[in-house]
Amino acid sequence: MQISANLSLLFSEKPLLERIVAAAAAGFDGVEIQFPYDIPAIRLKEELERAGLPLVLINLPAADLLQGGPGLAAVPQRQAEFDAALQLALSYAALVRPGCVSILPGRLAEGTTREQALATLAANLAKSAEAFAVLGIPVLCEAINPLDMPGFLINSADQLGALLRRVDHPNCLAQLDLYHMARQGLDIPACVARLAGRIGHVQFADCPGRGEPGSGRVDFAAALAALQASGYRGWLGAEYRPAGATADSLAWLPRWRAGDYR
Repeated sequence: MQISANLSLLFSEKPLLERIVAAAAAGFDGVEIQFPYDIPAIRLKEELERAGLPLVLINLPAADLLQGGPGLAAVPQRQAEFDAALQLALSYAALVRPGCVSILPGRLAEGTTREQALATLAANLAKSAEAFAVLGIPVLCEAINPLDMPGFLINSADQLGALLRRVDHPNCLAQLDLYHMARQGLDIPACVARLAGRIGHVQFADCPGRGEPGSGRVDFAAALAALQASGYRGWLGAEYRPAGATADSLAWLPRWRAGDYR
């Protein structure tokens, strides 16, 4: 499996475009950027080509989600905003060609029932999956732990699996973040098994602390063995917060690239 650097968290000591070359120099196979839209798509494309790295993942714009708001994807009253975000992401992706696009479910909005939110989310995922299928780009949805993000709509592999069944679109897959499962004390191999065959992308960080592998207690060898057994052969996205400079946190990378996940 190839390993990508999430540039929204890694190499943050550098301007965003410079992080691409830094990731290539460090030995990563690709990069992810959560929300790249402040950078003109042509500039991002040029830097990716210069570094010789693929763009593995971007997120659909999520409005106020990272500032504590509900986001867009599961809020019936914000349908027009979601549709505009989808169009922006489609036009951006048409040029930079990410491997996949993730749509964050968001928080349960005030005045909205959980069923209303889930129905809106499922409809928006199906609409987006159909639209991105034209570009050959899978759409992902991620479960995030409610300890770090209280009120988040989708937390577990079970909830994510149920949502994917509701969406029922071949171009909509699971984004499985091992950190978010570990943060809730969930059994990671069991989470992998529940989503087997429907995992489109995997991200990781150690837990507790959301640091680099080896800084916490996650059994990555067991997690990666479960992924291999499930048939997953996609990317592993490093989405952790280094304690210091990113370059000082990469002792794990050559081992992982050699297939040693201890």
